[in-house]
Order: sequence, then C-alpha cells, then structure tokens
Amino acid sequence: MRTVTTYLLLLLVSALFSPLIAQKTISGRVTDAEDGKPLPGATVKAGDIRGTSTDQDGKFTLRNISDNITSLDISYIGYQTTKSGISESGETDIKLTKSTFQADEVIINATRVNDKTGMAYTNVTAAAIDKQNLGQDLPVLLNFTPSLVSTSDAGGGVGYTGIRIRGSDATRINVTVNGIPYNDAESQGVFWVNMPDFASSVSSIQVQRGVGTSTNGSGAFGASVNINTNAFRQEAYAELNNSYGSFNTFKNTIKLGSGLIKDKFTFDARLSRVSSDGYVDRASSELHSYYLSGGYFGKKSFVRLNVFSGKEVTYQSWNGVPEAKLRGDREGILAYIDRNGLGEKDVENLLNSNDRTYNSYTYKNEVDNYRQDHYQLVTSHNLNDKWTLNLNGFLVRGLGYYEQNRPGDSYSNYNLPNVIMGKDTVTQTDFIRRRWLDNYFYGSTFSLDFNSFKKLTMSFGGGWNKYDGDHYGRIIWARNAGNIENDHQYYYSKGIKKDFNIYGKLYYQFTDKLNAFADLQYRNVSHNISGEDNDLVPLAFDESYNFINPKAGLTYQLSDRSSAYASYSVGNREPNRDDFTSSAPGLFPKSERMQNVEAGFRAQTGRLAFSANYYLMSYKNQLVLTGQINDVGNSVRVNVPKSYRMGIELEGAAVFSKFLKWNVNATFSQNKIDNFTEFIVDYDNGGYQTVNHGKSDISFSPNIIAGSQLTYSVHKNVELALLTKYVGKQYLDNTSTETRRLDAYFTNDVRLSWTIKPTWAKEIVFNLLVNNIFDQKYESNGYTYGYIAGGALTQENFYFPQAGTNFLVGVNFRF
Repeated sequence: MRTVTTYLLLLLVSALFSPLIAQKTISGRVTDAEDGKPLPGATVKAGDIRGTSTDQDGKFTLRNISDNITSLDISYIGYQTTKSGISESGETDIKLTKSTFQADEVIINATRVNDKTGMAYTNVTAAAIDKQNLGQDLPVLLNFTPSLVSTSDAGGGVGYTGIRIRGSDATRINVTVNGIPYNDAESQGVFWVNMPDFASSVSSIQVQRGVGTSTNGSGAFGASVNINTNAFRQEAYAELNNSYGSFNTFKNTIKLGSGLIKDKFTFDARLSRVSSDGYVDRASSELHSYYLSGGYFGKKSFVRLNVFSGKEVTYQSWNGVPEAKLRGDREGILAYIDRNGLGEKDVENLLNSNDRTYNSYTYKNEVDNYRQDHYQLVTSHNLNDKWTLNLNGFLVRGLGYYEQNRPGDSYSNYNLPNVIMGKDTVTQTDFIRRRWLDNYFYGSTFSLDFNSFKKLTMSFGGGWNKYDGDHYGRIIWARNAGNIENDHQYYYSKGIKKDFNIYGKLYYQFTDKLNAFADLQYRNVSHNISGEDNDLVPLAFDESYNFINPKAGLTYQLSDRSSAYASYSVGNREPNRDDFTSSAPGLFPKSERMQNVEAGFRAQTGRLAFSANYYLMSYKNQLVLTGQINDVGNSVRVNVPKSYRMGIELEGAAVFSKFLKWNVNATFSQNKIDNFTEFIVDYDNGGYQTVNHGKSDISFSPNIIAGSQLTYSVHKNVELALLTKYVGKQYLDNTSTETRRLDAYFTNDVRLSWTIKPTWAKEIVFNLLVNNIFDQKYESNGYTYGYIAGGALTQENFYFPQAGTNFLVGVNFRF
C-alpha cells in the first residue's frame, strides 16, 4: 500500500510542478435560442477536468484552458445539449434550444443535487459504467466512488451483492429509479440481485452522500443513489454485448432502439442473461432480465412507459465461512463441529472443502427463486416557459421463495402434530420448506418545477406509495409425512406499509457569488403487521410516524475556479419490519434521527480538479446490534442514545497529458457510539453478562477508504487503466474488539479497452478486466455472535471471502 501510494503522490506532484502547456481563456454567454433570455446555471465543460456554471446573466469564464481543448459541452435542464467550437478570440456565444427530448433529465432533476446545493455527491455517467459492465452487479460497478465499499456473498460480484456508503448499509441508503422508490418497503434494503444487468439500461447515476436532498421512498441515512434509465437517442441503434470470465461467468445482452420516429416516438428494448458458478462453492446464479421503454414527445408534453423485470435463481451462500475454517485451523474446526453438533454429511463438507470457498449448504436446491416486475409511467408537461409539471405512477410486483433442507427438525416448529409409528412417537423428521414473499408496491410521485431564469428556481413535489406483502411458509416434503397435507402452510403474516411525503425546495442567487438552498419535507409512514412469523410467534404491530426533515445550504463562489459550501440537514427514519417482529419486551424500537453537517471546498486549475468535504452525521437512537436476543433467540437491534460518523472526503483529478489521466479519492473518518454496552447471553445462569466498552467503533465502518483510477491511452482507440481500492479494517460488531474484525485490504485491477470502427458497424469494443491482480486474500463482509456456556465465552466469527485473481473479457458490437 505504501509503495503504490507514494508512486501516486509523486505523479500528482510531478503534474503540479511540470512546465505548463499553452493555455488560453474562454468566455461567453449561454442564452435561449428562441427568445434570447440568459440561462443561469447552465453547465459548461471543457475536457474532462474543467467546468463551470453560468451566472445570472448567462455568462461564463474559463481560464488556463489547454490549447488542446477545441470545443465546449454545454447542457441545461430541459434544453438540448450542445457541443460548441471555440473561436480564435476565445469569445463564445452559445444558444440552446428548449426540447422535450431532454424530459428524462427534467423528471429526475427535482431529486438530484448540484454544485449549489451545498452537499457531497458524485455523478457517474453511462460511459464510465460501460467500461466495466461485464456481468458484475451495480454495487461492484460503483466500487470506486468515494466512501463506498461493495460486498459479494458469492465472492465474484454476481448474485447477492451490496454496498455501504460512509459505513451505512443498504437499509439506510435511499435508491430511486427515475425518481421512483426502489428500496424494499419493509426491510428498507436494496436487493440488487432482483435487477440483473440493469447497468445496461442506465444513462446516469448520482450518488448523494449524507442525508442528501428530499427524495421519495425510504429515508436516506447514509446516502442516496439516484438512477436514471435510457435517455433520448435520436438515431436508431442496436447492440450485442457478450462477456465471459472466471467461475464460468457469462453475460449476454441485446439492446435495440428505434431512434426518433416521426419526431414524436422512441422505443428502446434490452434482453439480458447473466450466469455464474460463483467463487464460493455452489454459489451459482442464473439471472434473466428485460427492459422495455416507449416514449412520446409532444410539443410541450412527454410521456414514457418503462417496463422492466428481473428473475433470479441463486444458490444460497448466506452463512459465510467459520473463522477456524478460513484460517485452516484444524483443531478449531473440530471444536466448531463439536459445539455445533454437526451431522456426518456437514462434517464431511466442512473438513473436505477449500478453506476460502466453503459453503455450509449442500442440498441441491437450496436456492433463492424470485421475480420482480416493474411498471413505470413517467410524464413531464411544460405548463409555460417557467413552470413544468412531472407526474409519475408505478407498480412493482414481487413473487418468490427461498427453499431450505431442514434435517431432523421438530414437527412442532411447523404447526404439525407428532407422528405415531406403531408404539413410537416421532417428534422430528427431515423437512424441505419454502418461505414465500408475495407482494405489491405501487404509488405515484410528482414535482412542480419553477425556473425564473433569474435568481430563483424552486420545486414542489412528493409522493405516495403503498406496500402490500404476504409472508408465508410451506412444507413441500417430509421424510415421515404422516397426515401432512401437500404444500402445508405453517405460518402466514401480512405487512401493509403506507408512505406519504411532500417537500418544497428552492435555490436563490443573492449575488453573483452567493447562492442559498432550502428544502423542507414532511413524511408520514404507517406500518401494520399481523399474523405470525416463521417462528410461529404472533404478530400485531400498528405503528405510525410523522417526520419533518429540513435542509439548508449556502454556496459561495470564491473565484471562477473555486467555491466553498456548507449545509445542515435533518433526517428521520422508521424501524424496519425485522425491528418490530424481533423485538423483545422492554426493547421496542424507536425511530432514528440524524443531524447532518456538510462543508467543503472545490477548485479547478488548468489540469487539476480537487475537492474536500467535511461531514458530521450525528445520530439519536440509532438502531444497532448489542448482543441482546428475543424469546426465540433472534438478535434484536436496540436504540443507542448517541452515536456519530465524522470524516473528510478528498477527491482529485489530474490530466497529466492527453494520454495520462488520474482520478483519486480518499475518506478518513471516525465512526463512534458514545457509550456502548455489550450483552453476552449466559446459558449457564440465564440472562446476560454485560461489558461496557465506553466509546466504541460502529461495526462495518472503516476509518480509511481510498480509490484510484489511473488511465493511460496507449493509442486513441486503446485505453489501459489501473484500478486501486483500499479499505481499512472493520469490526464485526460494535465492541472494537480486535479478534472480531475484517482485516484491511488493498486490491488492484487492470482494465484494457480497445475500440475499432469497421465499415459494417458503428464500433466494436473489446474489454478485458483482470480483478485482484496481486491475488489479495481478503474478506469484505462477515458477522459474529457470542455466548457463555460451560463457564467459558465462545465467540463465533464468520466471513465472506472474496475471489483472488480473476478475469472477465467481453466484446460489444454497436450498430
């Protein structure tokens, strides 16, 4: 790590102090092509590094621009993006044409932030995603964005994957697709496995860190991921993308688009298949998806219908690897076998499997089988020159199960009587069960946007949604079935969750240099759970919450090349379904509250861009695991009064030459619970033994996260990139105990892209991605639990190992 870091720093220093190439100043004005009015806040980009926004008169200035830059890219929400040449004098006047063809961007604009919001964010383009889109899931493709850590249960980036941002897990990250909520309403988590190869239908992603701006759906307690799908394409196109890699990983994608038909209609389609055996034993994935979209562009109105679906069958690898197995500790393995009473088949599997790829499941159909269908109707209407109304509706249909083999389980666990065989009473037998989810999620979102084209822009919006979900379990086979009915249903519960929010937000330009942002959201959530859970425990919860979430920020333009900002936000979040269903007497979950301060600085020079962002996320009643359990032995998350995350995020970009570019980011943080008490189950005496750890680290929150992308253009059509990621140590629980941790890891990937343009195709792109080139042995996730028995403390640690050196190679035909 130290050697590579030193090398990267030397590269940056050499760029700072190397002789400057010829530079120039570019200035101009951006106006409406129809009536000549200025367009304040338009984005003007010169190359990969330099960019600025127009002032309230539509004017801009870019100094110290390389003579190699010969054109500008100008964009403004609701207007056609334009590429403009640069005159010899450097004075450039640009006229933009208003167009409903840009309505896809208009629809998501109300839930996105910009440089004047006073918040930390990263925009990821479709071009950046395409370079790595060889079959791995979106969390892996976003791995090099700031403060982000990705995980993979199967170890290879396909199947069950996840992200944490600033240490916050997926249940605290708000995800929207075209401004429409995507998070599972009950768990508030995101199951990326249900949207395989969705990256192939993405036009842009914005990752907002912290509370972010007001959005629809689950409360953002660590970040928001705002996804926009296929943007308008003028010309017809076709793509055939295929890739193959380690662990028998395949990705096959077909994309088609009509282009603009009769100046009014467009149609886009994608069909995908992704399959992989997985790095972990039997952790296979068979994933299918499609995306269909049809758009109508009127003179003042836009309507798009999106229909997309994902079907996944993944072999379960949810249990991880016991620590003794991972370390190759045979004595520890035998002790693990003894204290957990493993059967003969499980013992054989544990002893004979590879230490890093061990999977405790061996039953041939231990799979997760789920399908999720999405229907979105998104519309945008220009009411007049200043007002735009966006109105959307959606329906999500989910249905599926996971299947499990349960040897030697009790009839009583399935609401079944014991079986009488002659004079003997049989209380246990082997079962195969399926646990089902059958749900509907539907609702509407809207925003009414105003642009004065002077000092004020504002938006009034919100949404309503309802989740209606059935949870039930069925027995599909039993060795000694007795009088069990076929598909015997042994539990059933229903969850109804309603979510309503309304917000108002505005930007106001006080002076040429000072801009203010304000945002106020009201959110009402109700959650009703009835029936009984899979442990046959009765459920009766009916909770309602009212949240007020204010946000405000200031941005000050220090010069045409630098700015400073600060913001303050409040977020509130309701407990998850599991927090209710697993709650114990005296430990009923409360809602969580977070106060978020962000302050930062952005600067650009001729060849360098740099930003620094300080954040403080202060929690009240954050729900964390403490070791406490409920009556049936399930872990209970408990509110802790005070905790916080505080850190600084650094980002830099350098263009050393037209061949060599470097993007780098690093986060340094502290993530603490003010006064943490650990509860250890005492099976000898009943109850708990407690340990007070004082100020302790929040689990899965590394103090250092760093990413680097160093790209070298070997030729104008050949790009070579070194992708580097460092993640500091993480604790498996909240005790800061060194024997319960994930070690720090440092990975390096190499990516090679080669583009050719034959006469019979638009282009053919060959991609090669070699991950973890130095074969780093590391684990990105895990869990732990402990108990006292026989007078001794036993701590069980489990880990999810990630693949060593592996590759993916692909070829994309574009027509």
